[in-house]
Amino acid sequence: MTARIVRDREALVRALDAERAAGRSIVLANGCFDLLHVGHVRYLLGAAAEGDVLVVAINSDESVRRNKGPARPLQPEDERAEILAAIEGVDYVTVFGEATADALIRSVRPDVHAKGTEWRADNVPELPTLREVGGRVAIVGDPKSHSSTDLAARARRAADGR
Repeated sequence: MTARIVRDREALVRALDAERAAGRSIVLANGCFDLLHVGHVRYLLGAAAEGDVLVVAINSDESVRRNKGPARPLQPEDERAEILAAIEGVDYVTVFGEATADALIRSVRPDVHAKGTEWRADNVPELPTLREVGGRVAIVGDPKSHSSTDLAARARRAADGR
């Protein structure tokens, strides 16, 4: 299946209901993905291994600015979505503007919510909501730290000749 970018949440829910009816398990991975790097790829490959259908939810441009400041994101959400949709194992990409993925989790009802290795399963902000819908947390990805914020700072220093 070629990954689909689905902005309409109701359309996404209908597509995932059909996947679920076909016996497939749903994995949700979310994040800003505001400056893509190898850590994101490793995270998504790990997330894809946790179930049958991988949904990647990216923060909207407005949400990234609220989370990381007015100079971010460096890549607009349409481009981030297109790049993520091209990664093997990604089935759906969607955009959300809320501060956390709670509302998305309530709609999508994933079997697994994949989070990167910077998290612990017991401190994921959406854990209570995930439990409400009967899902579990999976910590996946590269244990080596990768940071978009650090990458952006290194690029700024390089541009300034430092």
